[in-house]
Amino acid sequence: MPEVSKTEIGRRFFKLQKEKNVEKAIERIRKNMGSDWALYTPDDYEAMKYVLGEAWVYIDREKWDKISFTRISRTDLRELIHIGRQVLDNIINEQSAVEQSSAILLQFI
Repeated sequence: MPEVSKTEIGRRFFKLQKEKNVEKAIERIRKNMGSDWALYTPDDYEAMKYVLGEAWVYIDREKWDKISFTRISRTDLRELIHIGRQVLDNIINEQSAVEQSSAILLQFI
């Protein structure tokens, strides 16, 4: 079995932490949406997951931990999904997506 560098271990740990935090955020949003969650498509979910992941990378951890994902409205969620779709479709760049999504998320601290 080949050795794995400390850098690679660090990258993998970072990716796992990001995925874990994004999944926790999505679970809180899902619970808040209740039966309306069924209205969101798998593509919506992927766009949401992507944009939350990029926001997690750039938002300070203390601030991220204070975001009340259960308070995100359906309108805000649709906007986050829209931002995610735009960046995935190369309509806007990641930096713009992070700025826009962070502005939405940080309202809920």
